[in-house]
Amino acid sequence: MDLVHEINQSKLFELAAILQEPLQSLPIRLDNTPVFTYSSAPVEGVDIIVYSDSLKETADWICKKKYASSGRLNTTQFRFLLTLSNQTENKKDISHLQQLKTILDNTHDGMIVIDQDLTITIFNKSAEKMTGLSKEQVLGKSILEVMPNSQLPRVMDSGIEEVNQEQILANGTKIYTTRTPILNQEGRKLGAFAVFKDITEIVDLAEEVTNLKSIQTMLRSIIQSSEEAISVVDEEGKGIMINPAYTKLTGYTAEQVIGKPATTDISEGESIHMQVLKTRKPVRGARLRVGPNRKDVIVNVAPVIVDGLLKGSVGVIHDVSEIKGLTEELNRARQIIRTLEAKYSFEDIIGSSEEMSFALDQAKLAASTPATVLLRGESGTGKELFAHAIHNASSRKFNKFIRVNCAALSESLLESELFGYEEGAFSGALRGGKRGLFEESNGGSIFLDEVGELSQNTQAKLLRVLQENEIRRVGGTKSIPINVRVIAATNVNLEKMIADGTFRQDLYYRLNRMPIYIPPLRARNNDILLLAYHLLQKLNQDYGRNIDFISKDAEEFLLAYHWPGNVRELENVLGRAIIHMSHTDSQIDRSHISLLSIEPSKKADVHLQDMTETNEDEKTLAEQIDAFEKRILTEAIERFRGNKTKTAKSLGISLRNFYYKLEKYNLDEKVRK
Repeated sequence: MDLVHEINQSKLFELAAILQEPLQSLPIRLDNTPVFTYSSAPVEGVDIIVYSDSLKETADWICKKKYASSGRLNTTQFRFLLTLSNQTENKKDISHLQQLKTILDNTHDGMIVIDQDLTITIFNKSAEKMTGLSKEQVLGKSILEVMPNSQLPRVMDSGIEEVNQEQILANGTKIYTTRTPILNQEGRKLGAFAVFKDITEIVDLAEEVTNLKSIQTMLRSIIQSSEEAISVVDEEGKGIMINPAYTKLTGYTAEQVIGKPATTDISEGESIHMQVLKTRKPVRGARLRVGPNRKDVIVNVAPVIVDGLLKGSVGVIHDVSEIKGLTEELNRARQIIRTLEAKYSFEDIIGSSEEMSFALDQAKLAASTPATVLLRGESGTGKELFAHAIHNASSRKFNKFIRVNCAALSESLLESELFGYEEGAFSGALRGGKRGLFEESNGGSIFLDEVGELSQNTQAKLLRVLQENEIRRVGGTKSIPINVRVIAATNVNLEKMIADGTFRQDLYYRLNRMPIYIPPLRARNNDILLLAYHLLQKLNQDYGRNIDFISKDAEEFLLAYHWPGNVRELENVLGRAIIHMSHTDSQIDRSHISLLSIEPSKKADVHLQDMTETNEDEKTLAEQIDAFEKRILTEAIERFRGNKTKTAKSLGISLRNFYYKLEKYNLDEKVRK
C-alpha cells in the first residue's frame, strides 16, 4: 500500500480506482477510492494503468480489453514518473510524459534510464534487441549487475554529458551512445539515461554503398572504353547510357539519345529494346538500319532483371558494313599470300559434282596417310591445287612443300636439282656442292609434276628414293637418309608407257599406291558456273575490275562448250572477256566472249583412234583385250545412261577403278551429264 500512499500524496496524480481479483479483500480500507474487479472496471477517465510485475499478463489483458488508449507502467517505472512529476506543476505534463514513454519504447534507438540508486527504470524494445536482454531480466535491477561495463554510473556521478561515444556491448554489437545525467532544478542527481544506436548495420551499409559505387564506376569505365557500340535503356524504354563507339556508329550524341525513346536512333526496322522489354527475353542477331546514314547493323539485346524486377535492357550493336569490309579484306589478303607462296587448301577447290566430291574424298584420305600419291588427270584440271591441299591437310603442313616440273628441265639439270651434287661433280659445279630438292624438302613434301617425262636414269634414282628413303648426290658415294612425302602428277597414260617400255613398271607400282583421278571439266558440267564465279573474284583482283555477274545467255554459252583445256581454259576465256569489256560494265554478256568458237562435243574416241579400226590380225593380245574391255565399258555406260555408280556396280568393279578405265580408254565424254 506504499504506492497507494505515494499517489495520494502526489499533487499531479489522482488514484481513480483499484482493481483486484474477485473475492480478494484489501489489507486496509480506502474510503475515498473505489475498488473493482477486473470485469467490472470502469473505462472512462483512466490515463495510466499501474501494475505489479507479478501481474503483467493480467495487466496486458485488461489494457487490451478496456484500456487500449491508456498508458501502462509497472511500479518501478511509475515511481520514476512520480519523481519527475514532483518537479512539474502542470498536470498536463503527465500525459506528455506518458506519450513520451510510448514513443521512446517504440523508437529505433535504444534507451536505458537508471535512477539515483543505479536501478534500471526504463529499457525500451530497441535496447532489448541490441543488448540481447529482455525487460524482465533488467528492470528493477542494478545497471552494474546486468551490464557491468555500462558508463551510466560514471556520468551520473560526474554530471557531465557524453556525446556520440563508441562502445562495444557484451554480445559484440558496436554502438554509438550519448549518455546524459538527470538533474532536478536544484542540481540534485536523480539518475542518468543513455540513447544509443547500432552502427554495425550502418558500417555494413556504408561498405556496401562504397562497393556499389566502385562497381558502378568500373562498369561505366568498361562501357565507355569498349569498342563495341552499347546502348542502355530503362524499363520504360528511354535511353540512360551510351558509349563513344555508339556515337561513332550511329552519329547520335548523348544529348540526342539520353531520356529519349529507344526508337530515336532507328531509321529502318522495329526497336529491339522495346521487344525485349515486352517479352523479358534476349534477342540476338537482329538486323536494323540506324542513324541518319542508315547504317546496316546487327543488334544483340538482353533484359536487365534485378530481384525479379525488369530494370531495363542493354544492347550491343555491330556494324555489318564494317564486318563485310574486314571479311573481304581478309579474303583478299589470303589470296595475295597464296599467290606469293602458292599455298592452297581443300577449301580452295571448287566443285560439288559427284566426280569432284569423290576425288576430294580420296585426296583427304591420302592426306591422313604418309603414302605416295599419284594425281592423274588432263592438263588444266587442278592437279597442283590438289597437291598443295594434300600437303596442307597432312601432318607435314608446317614443313616445306617444294614443287618440281619434271618436263621443264633437261635430264642432267633435273637430276642435279633433285638429288644435289658434290663439289667437282661436273664443270661449273659450285664449290662445296649443293643440296638437292629432296634434301631441301626433308620432313615435308615434294610435288613432282609431269612425272611421266622423267628419263629412265632419273626414274631409277627416284625408285631408290621411294624404296630406301635415301638419296645419293651426283658425283657422291655417300647415301643421305631423307623423310619426304612424294606427290606425283601426270596427264599421260602411264600404263601405255609401261607397255611401250618408256616408264618403269616397278616405279609405277611405287607411285600408284594412292592414285587419285581428277575429272576433266567437261565431265562435271555442274561445276562450270561455280568455277566461273570463283575465277571472276580472282580476275577482278588481278585486273582491278568489279565484274559481279554473268548473263543467262553467257552462262548457257559456257555450259555448252566442250572445254578441252579444262579449268585453265575457262580462266583464260573469262580473263580475255574482262579485258575487252568497258570499265563501266559489271556483267559478262554473250557478246563479251564472242572470241570463243563453239566446237561440237567430240566423243573421246575421236581424239584417239579406236583400236577396232586396226586390222584384228595386226593387234597383240593385250590390244585385243583392251579393245574388248572398252566395248564392254561403252555398252554398260550407254545402258545406264552415264550413271557412274550403277555402271561400276553392274561391272563388279570399284568406282575408283571405273574412273581409271574411263581415263585409260578416253570414255569420260560418255558419262558427261
